[in-house]
Amino acid sequence: MTNIKITKMHGCGNDFVFLDYEEFQKSGKSLEELAKQLCDRHFGVGADGMIIPVPYEDEDADIAWHYYNSDGTTAQMCGNGMRCFARYVFDRNYVNSKEFRVKTLAGIIKPQILDNGLIKVNMGTPILENEKIPFCAPSTSWSGFSEVKNEDYKLTVKGKTFKITPVSMGNPHCVIFVKDNPFDFAKNYGPEIEKHHYFPEKTNVEFVKIISRNEAEMCVYERGCGITLACGTGACATVVASVLNNLTENNVQVNLSGGAVNIEWEGTKEAPNKDIYLIGPAQYVFYADFML
Repeated sequence: MTNIKITKMHGCGNDFVFLDYEEFQKSGKSLEELAKQLCDRHFGVGADGMIIPVPYEDEDADIAWHYYNSDGTTAQMCGNGMRCFARYVFDRNYVNSKEFRVKTLAGIIKPQILDNGLIKVNMGTPILENEKIPFCAPSTSWSGFSEVKNEDYKLTVKGKTFKITPVSMGNPHCVIFVKDNPFDFAKNYGPEIEKHHYFPEKTNVEFVKIISRNEAEMCVYERGCGITLACGTGACATVVASVLNNLTENNVQVNLSGGAVNIEWEGTKEAPNKDIYLIGPAQYVFYADFML
């Protein structure tokens, strides 16, 4: 038997197991095996994902991470996970500033710890080109939202047709606006849309109910996780899609099952090449020794 030290954290109920790189090496397991074991809610700690800080010495970033979903697959980015990561590495003095750069599979992400305790993350620029999302549209004769009406995208599962807005925040998203309870839609249609052939790398699926020009309610079916209480990249994708469809302003409170986050984006349909910011909490749950 081997004991490893772990930390449990969450951002709006989206929960993660953290361990240092030395603890991972001590485990003797692959990252995929360890993620599956630790994230299991019956036989492990229970989490939506596993995060491991990785030393990174380069001029473009201050630190890197390994991020794994609960099913053992990797993910390019996770907004709630990044907020927790920022708190975790700053509290352990792995970085020496409240604002720093993190190397991820989605590129360089820049979190900032605010004076009020919230974490603000520069999530980069939304990706809207089909081939980069990746999204295999029914018609691929265009590239970019400026050349097509969003309502031209439709997807049918279980006999129901949805209008969709595909967006990437470093990971693929399929945003769908609904009039009724988003959770019911996520439960009934999320699994089929996640693996729809329009999305060759699968997709996160956001069902969104617009409350006002500055507020929305969202439930997510996450790729590799299922329904979760929150998704930071999904909240960003939601606001991008809402602005592109002229449903909200650019500063929006997104209400998730586990809490609320604020999204700020200056982009427009005509000029979408603007950074988007995610602001929300990151909280510790417990520290423990885990027996493998």
